[in-house]
Amino acid sequence: MKISLPDIRFLSFSAFASFGTYFCMYAFRKPYTVASFENVEFIGVDFKILLILSQVLGYMLSKFVGIKLISEMRANVRFSYLIRMIVLAELCLIAFGVLPAPYNIVFMFVNGLSLGMIWGIVFSYLEGRKFTEILGVALCSSFIVSSGAVKSVGLMVLNEIQVSENWMPAVTGAFFLIPLLSFALLLQRVPKPTKMDIVLRSERKPMTKEDRIKLVRFFLLPIVLLVFFYTCLTALRDFRDNFSREIWDAVGYQGNALIYTLSEIPIAITVLILLGSLSFVKRNRKAFLYYHYILVLGVVMIGLGTFLFQLKIISPLVWMVLTGFGLYSCYVPFNGIFFDRMIAVFRINGNAGFLIYIADAFGYLGSIAVLLYKNFGQGHLSWLKFFMNATYIVAALGLVICVTSLAYFKSKYKKVRIPPEPQIHLV
Repeated sequence: MKISLPDIRFLSFSAFASFGTYFCMYAFRKPYTVASFENVEFIGVDFKILLILSQVLGYMLSKFVGIKLISEMRANVRFSYLIRMIVLAELCLIAFGVLPAPYNIVFMFVNGLSLGMIWGIVFSYLEGRKFTEILGVALCSSFIVSSGAVKSVGLMVLNEIQVSENWMPAVTGAFFLIPLLSFALLLQRVPKPTKMDIVLRSERKPMTKEDRIKLVRFFLLPIVLLVFFYTCLTALRDFRDNFSREIWDAVGYQGNALIYTLSEIPIAITVLILLGSLSFVKRNRKAFLYYHYILVLGVVMIGLGTFLFQLKIISPLVWMVLTGFGLYSCYVPFNGIFFDRMIAVFRINGNAGFLIYIADAFGYLGSIAVLLYKNFGQGHLSWLKFFMNATYIVAALGLVICVTSLAYFKSKYKKVRIPPEPQIHLV
């Protein structure tokens, strides 16, 4: 598929606007995780764990709300909703700095509740296009890089500006308010899908309750399996993200602020190239099958990376990059582009936001479960050891689920009468 000059302009503008918007959003979500909050407990639980649980609980609840809200959201309300949620998140961080621990925990909950809608809003600008893979992966690469980047900024705020751990999240977020507004204004100017986009990927529409029920009933088995897999991926990804400082410290990188960013850059680049290249696969069914092959590759890399690290064949840095690559090559597709192709293959009347938020809702529920299990069931294990054990579990479960899903969709496609995909030469 050839890319014309107008295509390049559209891709550059849309990717820049969406990447920047979501990158800045992370400044209101993740900087606090780089703080240690040492020697602070509440009801016998480490304060940092409580903060993470509180925010993730709010984030999870917003995903359940988003199953309905995002799937029904119309284009004319997206921008105002986006800005209101960001402002609310920053106000929560300010309140977190004002109130002492542990009373400020509740504001981290509201912070997560407000930010959980942002992904669905941003992705709604990008779905249903012939270049959705490139745009979606560029957007997803933002949270791969941004998490480490905002932690680096947060750590610099702590060390250089000498801000307290309670005020550091609000100060870090304040630095990103104007950039986020600027990117959001650009995002609002992204053109609507063209007629060719609609022909190739099907038109994306707000969904009714009946539309949602019909879709779930028709694809119940793969939805259950894939959502369970995504739940495991989210739990592992969040654990790696929230306790990256503890993991890096355990392998000898104490006090290295840049390691959080430098280790994620090669992951973002390779995942961007691998998944973005599927935009050049014109046939939706073929691309959908390729996604399954990538998922299998990802789970193999997760397990293999840890195995090689345990044998001391690879360094800690290489291990974190390998497991990160495997994790994100599986995690990123479920944030939109996998479901975008699924809708196009089966000509589903709806949008990807509905399926994304089903997966995300249960994904963050799994993240909470893992945190509680680590604290109360495996408290004797170090963060490093717990993470290593989890990679093996996710790799084994993921391999079985991905192979099963691949077989199911191949069979389903043969049974369902779907009109042939349009014969269009893209220039």
